[in-house]
Amino acid sequence: YLIATDFDDVAVPGYKFASYDLGYGDMVARADFGTIRFTPWVPKTALIFCDVFSVKTGEPIAVAPRQILRDQVAAAQRMNLEPMIGSEIEFYLFRDSYDQLHDKGYRNLLPHSPFMEDYQIVQTTRDEYVVGEIRRGLEAAAIPVEFSKGEAGRGQHEINLSYTRALEMADRNTVYKTAAKEIAAGLGRSVTFMAKYDFAETGSSCHVHSSLWHLSEGAVRGSAFDAGHGDGARDSTPSHGTPAMTDHFRMYLAGQLAAARDFSILWAPTINSYKRFQPGSWAPTAVAWGVDNRTLGYRVVGHGASTRVECRIPGADANSYLAFAGTIAAGLYGIRHRLQLDDAYSGNGYEAKDLPRIPTTLAEAADLWEHSAIARECFGDDVHHHLLTMARHEWSSFQQTVTDWERVRYFERA
Repeated sequence: YLIATDFDDVAVPGYKFASYDLGYGDMVARADFGTIRFTPWVPKTALIFCDVFSVKTGEPIAVAPRQILRDQVAAAQRMNLEPMIGSEIEFYLFRDSYDQLHDKGYRNLLPHSPFMEDYQIVQTTRDEYVVGEIRRGLEAAAIPVEFSKGEAGRGQHEINLSYTRALEMADRNTVYKTAAKEIAAGLGRSVTFMAKYDFAETGSSCHVHSSLWHLSEGAVRGSAFDAGHGDGARDSTPSHGTPAMTDHFRMYLAGQLAAARDFSILWAPTINSYKRFQPGSWAPTAVAWGVDNRTLGYRVVGHGASTRVECRIPGADANSYLAFAGTIAAGLYGIRHRLQLDDAYSGNGYEAKDLPRIPTTLAEAADLWEHSAIARECFGDDVHHHLLTMARHEWSSFQQTVTDWERVRYFERA
């Protein structure tokens, strides 16, 4: 029943997979022994990922997040393609411990820095006793770290892990977020991966960089996005400052754009997620693509074998398995349907009046998902219903909550 509960482990009605009517039965968890790794920040402890299976049929449970991603990777592999992904997850570091924050109701938080940290040398050194421990812990757990850097908020940081195959990347992100919280707690500090913990601060993202590579006999042979790779499928007449793009890349990116609004709940799964999408905030508000354009939902970067698309929509609160599954599914949809790619947008996406907009609430995103033919085609009815139920429950829970903002605004003046 664990994948039919909410953040508070409360059983949620409406799921087809598990319910009181079905008795909330057990699942079988089978260890994926290729994922075992030691967690040096917790002595004498190892971590291993499991996949879950039906007790009755022995089949994989299709609505489990790790299985949802597995199925999309398998769909790509049937097309002789291998998704490769890297992501950039940001977090905020606080001087408070988790216990202190809980005791004061998560109010009056104390960021670890009094000023923004983007390319700030001195302050990031002051934070290194925490951030460095996280980096070293991940490396010791066999997770390659490229670098860390300060970001555009007070106490905000980003740790980038080396790109790899999609499932392994999602596993690494899961360990990273857990390690960051546990290591910070052990040092009397706290971190948050909320998308927008404070409206006055820059949001925290999980930018997803993805590409497809040719797969032959189980081995990766070269990027399907590399216009110079020699696969014969390339655009030799780039325009509007657009780099040469293979047919695979153009259709993959066109699929991303076609599904972007419909798939929002995969990239922005919480109430708080949608407060991050603000003009001039480094988070996108428009669904369009551009070359090295950070004002849009999709940014094309790299060259040759490093050519890739960066989806800037996901927040740090995204479930990596679902975010990556959505990224791959959207791209494969574009390839299957041979979608045509519009020209790159070259202006300020925040000011554009003619571009589709990212949903502004979880309720709007859930409506788009519910009525999405693309979502049903890519994921099937069971996964579609399961994720819709999850989003609807989260919105309903919020609607039944009276916030501090309401009390301050209306208590005396209503």
